[in-house]
Amino acid sequence: MLRLQTFIYTFSLLSVAARADVKARNCSEVREACVAKGFSFTHVPLQEISGETLRVCPQGNTCCTQEMEDKFGQQSKQDLENLVDEMSHLLRSTFVSRHKRFDEFFLELLENTERSLNEMFVRTYGKPYMQNSEVFENLFAELKRYYTGGNVNLEEMLNDFWSRLLERMFTLLNSQYVITEDYLECISKYTDQLKPFGDVPKKLKSQVTRAFIAARTFVQGLSVGREVAQRVSKVSSTPACIRALTKMMYCPFCQGMPAVKACKNYCLNVMKGCLANQADLDPEWNLYIDAMLLVAQRLEGPFNIESVMEPIDVKISEAIMNMQDNSAEVSYRVFQGCGQPKPAGMTRSTRGVSDVFNARFRPYSPEERPTTAAGTSLDRLRIVWNAMQHSVIDIKEKLKMSKKFWSNLPDVLCVEERVTAGNTSDDDCWNGHTRGRYFPEVQKDGLTNQLNNPEVGVDITRPDTLIRQQIMALRVMTNKLRNAYNGNDIYFQDSSDEGSGSGSGSGCTDVCPTDADAEDLTTEAPVVEADRGGPVDGSELPSAPPAALLLTLALRLTV
Repeated sequence: MLRLQTFIYTFSLLSVAARADVKARNCSEVREACVAKGFSFTHVPLQEISGETLRVCPQGNTCCTQEMEDKFGQQSKQDLENLVDEMSHLLRSTFVSRHKRFDEFFLELLENTERSLNEMFVRTYGKPYMQNSEVFENLFAELKRYYTGGNVNLEEMLNDFWSRLLERMFTLLNSQYVITEDYLECISKYTDQLKPFGDVPKKLKSQVTRAFIAARTFVQGLSVGREVAQRVSKVSSTPACIRALTKMMYCPFCQGMPAVKACKNYCLNVMKGCLANQADLDPEWNLYIDAMLLVAQRLEGPFNIESVMEPIDVKISEAIMNMQDNSAEVSYRVFQGCGQPKPAGMTRSTRGVSDVFNARFRPYSPEERPTTAAGTSLDRLRIVWNAMQHSVIDIKEKLKMSKKFWSNLPDVLCVEERVTAGNTSDDDCWNGHTRGRYFPEVQKDGLTNQLNNPEVGVDITRPDTLIRQQIMALRVMTNKLRNAYNGNDIYFQDSSDEGSGSGSGSGCTDVCPTDADAEDLTTEAPVVEADRGGPVDGSELPSAPPAALLLTLALRLTV
């Protein structure tokens, strides 16, 4: 009997010693794991101690001190921020790089188009064009100002461009008369009826407005997406979230199991609670992505900005040629409506066409573009545009991949070897209390679905203010994108309350007129018959400068 008692006592001592060795070994592993993660603690227990001072992890025997638990809490907050930053890096860099690329391209397109037109007109028409080049410089300056966010009404600005060109041309085509400012104002009333430039202004206005609305809105859409992604990726963790993260990622250390990772469903509940507000961004984010994809189609379609801007010099030349060919009729009808202007005097009227120009104006065609600097810039622009077409395809794919990004974040974060033990280790993972299976049901996405989250206490009555601001920013941008897809510009409407557009755009102070309004105005301003009466036909046209006038004459300043 004594021998048996001695055996039991000896066995008990060996068991205690063995357990002590295990405890010492476990805390040693914790020490090594902490050093590997860069922690610097004043003291790490060599073997388990009482955990009565712990506030997050189990309070039984533990390898953690309160100092360790506090630093684990700080680190868990940083870990989540780093994980979200890492997972959203590709999304953010996509918006940053594509915004920069498209913005640079559209600005380069504008600059190259203006340079090409200028070089071609200088080469073909010489000094008289250079004396009047500010008409075109103002056009491109206003187009650039619109694209870069200026308060410009595109339709009004283009109407003003053609009006200024008409004033210059009419004055020069009728240089034998004194054309006053009041007379020019009268001429403008009949512009829509006379159509001195043919259908070119109407067609060009439709093409330019659609192309520029799509280009500007798409680039601003990329900017909004970039800003939203950058702001939402900066996670603001609540105290309850930090507690849950600490319990999930570092309480295994305190239990002497630093290598054991969280069960996947456990991780999902923690992340869904911590990122509930981010998930609420998803519905509006998906609508925004769909709207961006719609406008991207416009960058590939017949009204894309490149197909409009590249031949604009030819279109303007065609318009001027049309007025030259119909200058006699245009002048006569203006005289009918506005009266016969006073003669200018001998010095002015006796100046003949042959005194200045020797060649007949002919319309300019794309095939005649010079092979010097202008041709080179256009060729380079086409190469850039082909690359941009591939970029449109690329950004469309990237946009499609970004749908449901924010609601999918918990699944992306809770992958094997990053935070969790993986699906294959349901019984060998940390469930928040010990190593074993996790039984609670995984919660759905979004703030309102976290009411019964077993891991994170979420106040569903207090949405994150920053996230709500981003939701509103996306909603506003989506509305603008949808309007841009339909060819409607609501930017000018938004800013019209602050006053009219500046520059040559002559913006609206109240309600901007539509095409239908313009047609109504046309019918209300009939051409007034002159005193001599009679129908307007070819047999009764008064003498006027020949239709063979050069473009240079049409552009020459009144002197």
